[in-house]
Amino acid sequence: MKQFLFFVQKEFFHLWRDKRTVWILFGMPVTQILIFGFALTNEVKNARIVVLDNAQDGASRAIIHELSASRYFDILRNLRSPDELERTFQEGKIKMAVVLPAGLENTMLHERTATIQLIADATDPNVAQTLANYATAIIMDYQQRQLGEQTVPYTINTEMRMLYNPQLKESYNFVPGVMAMVLMLVCAMMTSISIVREKEMGTMEVILVSPIVPIRVVIAKMVPYFLLSALNIASILLLSVFVLDVPIRGTLLLLVAECLLFTITALALGLLISSVAESQQVAMLISLMGLFLPTIMLSGFMFPVENMPVPLQIISNLVPAKWFYYIVKNVMIKGLTLEYVWKETLVLVGMTTFFMTVSILKFKTRLE
Repeated sequence: MKQFLFFVQKEFFHLWRDKRTVWILFGMPVTQILIFGFALTNEVKNARIVVLDNAQDGASRAIIHELSASRYFDILRNLRSPDELERTFQEGKIKMAVVLPAGLENTMLHERTATIQLIADATDPNVAQTLANYATAIIMDYQQRQLGEQTVPYTINTEMRMLYNPQLKESYNFVPGVMAMVLMLVCAMMTSISIVREKEMGTMEVILVSPIVPIRVVIAKMVPYFLLSALNIASILLLSVFVLDVPIRGTLLLLVAECLLFTITALALGLLISSVAESQQVAMLISLMGLFLPTIMLSGFMFPVENMPVPLQIISNLVPAKWFYYIVKNVMIKGLTLEYVWKETLVLVGMTTFFMTVSILKFKTRLE
């Protein structure tokens, strides 16, 4: 046991002497959770638009006020003629134009119908569609308020209710994904160079002639990163709750336990990479390219797995981040208990056992 503690102490010394490693361990998670939490969003806010008001009546002014008051639109200016539309779009300063027809209020009162034209810059189709949906919703909301208690024949109303995230905040989706990405990259990347670094520095001979068994060497490599990752988990959860306003609806103990389990999974995977890699550069390349892209593309964080082809859906089951993302989203956002995530938890336990076993078997007790 004393020898094991000496190896753990030695690994701590390696960490603190390398300032870049300390920055990656502590600076990267905080930076990424803030950048992704605030910058990575599908919402479109403060989009610059123009208005061509051909009506100049009470209804048109009310609709313009509704658009301007929303957080989605920033009315750049009011156009005077249709000839200005194309030139304004060509200048690249606006995303959409709202054209209000002449006699809008009179048409609404007598014919019960009116057409408002939305012209969007579709060079970015997603943004154009999103802005059109926002404007349509605002106009429909105004229309419903004008109808009041009036009954219109054959009118079908729909009522929408958003569970777990009624305000549709994008951070509710991105925080679990960023947690999976940060823990996977930091833990796996750091441990992936731990064993191969000993080979390059020439200290592996000292380790091999010591009486400590391989399994203790592997575990000793994990302990410092595990303890530091626990601090990262605490900082990520604190930032999520107090900065990004993402609630923890489930049991905090269960959430932390699942985070620590995924941390061990990532550490074991990093040690497996370190055991088979021949140099630190190769280990870093494998951990970055081999883990970063699958975590982003196949975990369900950025793109729904259900929309992917069947072969990719099958491959996604091999990505640990997919299971962790599902667990965090259900425990943290939905407030579910272990009863609903035990299968995913067992998958992570199985992956951790497999990675650890292979790492120990691949650990070479002789230098070639």
